[in-house]
Amino acid sequence: MQWTNKGGVLLLAGALLALSGPLAATTASGAPGARGALGGPGAQAVPRTAADPADGPDPIDFAVVVDQSASLADKDLARETEAAALIVQGEISERSRAAVIGFGSSEKPGQSPVREVCPLSAVDAAGRERLSDCVQELKRRDPARTGPGTDFPAAVRQAVTRLTGAGAPSGTQAGKTTPKVVFLLTDGRLDVADSPEYGTDPESRQSNGARRLTEELARARAAGVQIWPLGFGGEIDRSALTAMADGGFRGACSEIPGSAPRMRVVGTSAEIDKALQETFAAARCARISHGTVGKPPADLTVTIPPIATDGSLTVAKHDPKVQVTYYDPAGRKVPVRGEFDGSAFEVSGQNGPVEALRVKNPLPGRWRVHIEAPEGHRDREVAVRAIWQGRLRSTVVLDPASPRAGERVKVEVRMQTRRGVVVTDPRQLAGLAVAADLSGAGFEPVSFRLADDGRAPDARAGDVRFTGTLTVPAGATGALELVTRMEAPGITSDRRPLHAVVAATAPLVTAGIAVEGATVHPGGTVHGTLDVTNNDAAPHTLRLALGDQTPGAELAVTPATVTAPPNRSTRIPFTVTLGEDTPFGELGGQVSVVDTGDGDRVLRGAFLNVRVVAPPTWWERWWKAVAGGAALVLVAGTVVGIRLAARRRRRDLTGVTLELCQDGRPIDSLTVRRGQSPGGVFAFAVDEPYGAPPTLRRIPGGGSSATHVLRRTGGGELLLRPRGGAQVPVRAGEPTGIGDHELVVRGGRQAPAGGARATPWSRRPRRTGTGPGTRGGGAGSGSGSGSRSGSGFDPATGAGPGTSTGATDYDGNF
Repeated sequence: MQWTNKGGVLLLAGALLALSGPLAATTASGAPGARGALGGPGAQAVPRTAADPADGPDPIDFAVVVDQSASLADKDLARETEAAALIVQGEISERSRAAVIGFGSSEKPGQSPVREVCPLSAVDAAGRERLSDCVQELKRRDPARTGPGTDFPAAVRQAVTRLTGAGAPSGTQAGKTTPKVVFLLTDGRLDVADSPEYGTDPESRQSNGARRLTEELARARAAGVQIWPLGFGGEIDRSALTAMADGGFRGACSEIPGSAPRMRVVGTSAEIDKALQETFAAARCARISHGTVGKPPADLTVTIPPIATDGSLTVAKHDPKVQVTYYDPAGRKVPVRGEFDGSAFEVSGQNGPVEALRVKNPLPGRWRVHIEAPEGHRDREVAVRAIWQGRLRSTVVLDPASPRAGERVKVEVRMQTRRGVVVTDPRQLAGLAVAADLSGAGFEPVSFRLADDGRAPDARAGDVRFTGTLTVPAGATGALELVTRMEAPGITSDRRPLHAVVAATAPLVTAGIAVEGATVHPGGTVHGTLDVTNNDAAPHTLRLALGDQTPGAELAVTPATVTAPPNRSTRIPFTVTLGEDTPFGELGGQVSVVDTGDGDRVLRGAFLNVRVVAPPTWWERWWKAVAGGAALVLVAGTVVGIRLAARRRRRDLTGVTLELCQDGRPIDSLTVRRGQSPGGVFAFAVDEPYGAPPTLRRIPGGGSSATHVLRRTGGGELLLRPRGGAQVPVRAGEPTGIGDHELVVRGGRQAPAGGARATPWSRRPRRTGTGPGTRGGGAGSGSGSGSRSGSGFDPATGAGPGTSTGATDYDGNF
């Protein structure tokens, strides 16, 4: 087989291709390892079904009260209307209720200072559609029904009555009073100077109106109704707005600063929608993420963080003709109704200027909102925002699990979302305050703080495990209930109780449990140890129990039960096996040991300290072997290529001179040029023209049986096959018979005696003199060949009979 330079290039290219990258397919999410979460580094867990509505965010009852007085231009009123629609559509709890009220003044018969465009109704799927339609009535002012003034007392009275009156549905949820909030939008100040209800002249009417407003605010405070005023424009009475915020109920959704009522003023109506949504988020302990803005067609984006469990994406379209499509962070189009990949979706307002997508258990990351519009409806900018809240589940470990009265106990709390996302990034919980309440028989409830500051008893700062200690009151006699509370902007806790029992005496059986921290793949195992001391005379059967598991983890502990021998301390290893469908990310849950012979008393518990990662791909498992093999192939190929190249060079006849002699006298010569001896073969003929000396002529194409052939083997040996004759070896400088003549081979390279490799020869012969024996030479010239031995030739001078002296430099030994 003939090797060429192309073969070496292809071999090298193949080796480099093997080194170029993984052979395994990658996931399609664009975010890492899209199993379970499809979101980025540290992909998050996904439950099999969406959460129950009762497990959603706490509801609120609210009224949006909008100034429709004559001082507002139509464009300002339109922006107020859209702002009202934004918070109505963006409400995250379907158990909340909302009302929308417009107000002006009453100055003549037939007029009313208030206009209830949307009665108080649930903000569920059907209710949001009704609210989307009725809120648009705010833009239609009717001077015959509403006067041009600004009657704040009537507006506050109407809103408070609707939120608290007999006609309102029950406002209690699971033993808690639902917060009641009024959002008041206005561009001016109190103006009842022309309202006969307040007196007989403008001055007394204004004075009486201010007094009436104070009374209505006191009524709101007594009824537990917050007032959040939002003013815009240059005619705002800031002191009056502050008085309204301070005059209503001062309760807040949490102890976090900013959740208590306060007034806010913006410069123009163009800023209302953003300001009102921020105000709404503060009032209901939610957070807001501002997205991008653009004109259709465009892709807008907004980010939802991992701690969000409920949210709404609001799209201020302005024009109902704008069409919206929603894509989750994995790039998948989500439905406008129903469940998909552990999330529940519900869109509303598609036929209005404001559209919203409510999401339960949203996939964290950057959401894409694609907007389209027909020609003629693309001139206004569209904005997207997300209002969200994180309702976290607390996982609590009490140490000891059954404390005695007067004993000091340690409480450790870890948090996760409904999707099973264990919160591990302290930046997501900025400003979080965690506390616990212990209650039970025989003592007054005790409250204490927990911290993640690295100071004892907290093990490490920033690991998002909040720890605290308290002493069980000496009067405790029986059952204990521990409830944790979390407070931060946008975060609420489920306040799930942890139940325990006061141990009357020192327990006979005590235990310690530890689970190794590990990074495992779905289907893998985690090791742990259980240390048990049984001071009883009888053995005790203990059960290992798993709790607060990440949805979809399907954990199993082995062994499930163990026996604690009497009067002994025992160490028992155990394993926790993860299901094959365990989602990636920090694994939630804890392992507890229960004494089945003591009323299932919990002896001890420990958190699982496990991170689940995607199993390695084929490339990740074998890349070192592949790379090593490819390197070996590359080295071997390089060696083979070098050897083949050397062999080709040894066979090459370039620079070899063929000298035709007769009776020892050179009569012609022919030097092999580069590329004229493919495969080490050079074919030639001896022409004998009539009346002229014989000449050598190269035969292209390798020749035939009718030509002479000179060949060099891979070992450097020269072989001559005369025309029609047998192949014979040739020694450089020695004549070989060729018909009626002799042939002498000079120059080039040849394997030395003994089979040693030849030394490369690159210098071409240098000829001098002219004569009939040379191409283009004059009569009597020599061949210009190097030294040789043979009949009629003098090695000392390089001259033969009838020749001129010719000289050739070459390497002697071939």
